[in-house]
Amino acid sequence: MTILPESDRKRNYFTIFYYTKSLMHKPSIRSWIRNNRFFRLFLTGFTMGAADIVPGVSGGTVAFLMGIYEELIQSIKTVSGTTLKLFLQGKWRAAWQSVPFRFVIPLGLGLMTAIFTLARAFAYLLNTYPQFLWAFFFGLVLASVYVVSKRVVTWDMHDYIAAGVTAVLAYIIVGAVPVETPNTLLALFVSGAIAICAMILPGVSGSFLLVIMGKYEQILSAVNNRDIITLVVFALGCAVGLALFSRVLSYLFRKHHDIVVAILTGFMLGSLRKIWPWKEVVATRVNSHGDVVPLIENNVFPAQFDTSFISVIVLFLFGLVVVLVLEKLQITKEQVGDLGDKKFEREHTKALQSQKEGVI
Repeated sequence: MTILPESDRKRNYFTIFYYTKSLMHKPSIRSWIRNNRFFRLFLTGFTMGAADIVPGVSGGTVAFLMGIYEELIQSIKTVSGTTLKLFLQGKWRAAWQSVPFRFVIPLGLGLMTAIFTLARAFAYLLNTYPQFLWAFFFGLVLASVYVVSKRVVTWDMHDYIAAGVTAVLAYIIVGAVPVETPNTLLALFVSGAIAICAMILPGVSGSFLLVIMGKYEQILSAVNNRDIITLVVFALGCAVGLALFSRVLSYLFRKHHDIVVAILTGFMLGSLRKIWPWKEVVATRVNSHGDVVPLIENNVFPAQFDTSFISVIVLFLFGLVVVLVLEKLQITKEQVGDLGDKKFEREHTKALQSQKEGVI
């Protein structure tokens, strides 16, 4: 094998670097990815599904990063409001036409594809190489915090305070110890409402909150034993919670865009506690499959700086690079046209303009 002189090797490295950089800046590539709605939404859904497989990582984080978060909230609001109202009025054709299929179908296909293709591999990685998987997602979420924070039109003291408070709140929540809640239908309904809201919040896992509220095993048992009453009450709580929360978020985005983005950014920052690569298991529990899984974990520093530590750092940096490349390709740019809802587009533009003018 011929070994190139040092000067030639450096020249080759620079050539590769500049070629990659120029490729990322080619307008045709960026434009194709940005304008190919189906591919972009499928990719977003696939990434959301991959994130949802990993405990402690939220699909809402990916939706926020990829710029479709407001569209996701608006689509939930439409289906739970306009579509449901038309359906109950017997206007089935109009109800069908009101569903934003051009948004929901590619996103849903991507999400289901990720779950069916990656679930087994991720389960293996979590059992065998948990530090490596956590490291990648830690880098991914940390870089996402940087990217989405730039969507705040003008950071002021209120935004910094809101981000700081929610970061502390998220940090406390993801490190909370499970508690016992009343074994009543009302408690089950409320648990469903809270869990589904958490599932669309960046940085917070709905299934993790069910564990914290002591309802996770109850829901799994209900699924396995076909406990229809429990499942219906829980589903109703999810439906009501999702419908109400989507309306609250939609209103806040219209009226207070910057501070809402700051709050969601804070949630993502605080959730990093849950995906810190090095952990010490303090307590365990037996899940529905009879497996012993961690219940309470403390974050620790690496015991030794070996090849495993280097691998963790490399995967952490890889997670950072993935997000920064997506930003460079403008895939993370906020989207408003995927729904085909002109009113929603005008409200979004008006909200951003109001922030710039200092009206809100």
